[in-house]
Amino acid sequence: MKEPVVEESKEVSLLFAGDLLLSGAILRQYDKSEKQITGLTVESLLDKMKTADIFMVNHEFPFSDRGEPMPNKEYTFRTSLDRLHLLGDLGIDIVSLANNHALDYGLDALMDTFTALDDADVKYVGAGENLERAKALQIIEKGGKKIGFLAASRVIPVTNWNATDIKAGLFTTYDPTRLLEEIKIADAECDFLVVYVHWGLEYHETPEKYQVTMAKQYIDAGADAVIGSHPHVVQGVSYYKGKIIAYSLGNFIFGNTIKQGMMLELTLGEENEAKAQLVPFYSPGFQLQEMAEETKQEFFKYIADISFDATVDENGLILPLQ
Repeated sequence: MKEPVVEESKEVSLLFAGDLLLSGAILRQYDKSEKQITGLTVESLLDKMKTADIFMVNHEFPFSDRGEPMPNKEYTFRTSLDRLHLLGDLGIDIVSLANNHALDYGLDALMDTFTALDDADVKYVGAGENLERAKALQIIEKGGKKIGFLAASRVIPVTNWNATDIKAGLFTTYDPTRLLEEIKIADAECDFLVVYVHWGLEYHETPEKYQVTMAKQYIDAGADAVIGSHPHVVQGVSYYKGKIIAYSLGNFIFGNTIKQGMMLELTLGEENEAKAQLVPFYSPGFQLQEMAEETKQEFFKYIADISFDATVDENGLILPLQ
């Protein structure tokens, strides 16, 4: 009798980017490029997105053709459902919906987003039709490893964006207690646990004290990596107890005036140890491009200078300070 086949553990590559907004300017760029995804990113960066075993971003808008913009909110975002294919074109596997724009067009638009992501076979965390779903762990199995994902926001415009037992909404972490509880439970269910958090102050290049405190709390509870979004600009990186923290990856594809950002690639070894490497880019218009080598080295030095307990080498590898 044949023994059952068990997938051997192998290296697994996880890629993370920051804020994604398919804005009007971004979509015009895409349409102008004859609806080629390379109108939004050069081939070399696209190849990295598509070859990663798992690629995750912060999904900073609802996919819907319903709803009305939230009154008195300065910026409200929504993208039509006929653009849903762009997530797959970019190689995106999972998104965080825990942010300050997911409910810009109300509950109907948020529910449409859940359906759209399900239809596109893109997993989501940080929001749901009720609190149980919003806080739920999502697991993706790759290379014989169970990779777990949780997400929460510490930035929402009004409290009724919170999911409840009977209402759709977001999972938030103003008080970290509930997220810490979910991390402790999730830690026992997966081999590597990612916690993706929307936090900090927009356009601030250093994290707030609470970000530093919470990131350590998440790791103490069982997180293996903490990834941040919301500031739109990049912030420093850190190691704590051998675990990586990226306080803000900045914008990904967004369409505002911020011209540089970074992705974070984690390569998981046989024992689930993570090698962390930065993938910087810039967007002089609305297309992500590779940085020239000199600019890339300046960027790595800048990240090293603003980081805690970590440095960045000439290849973008993030190394703990000895």
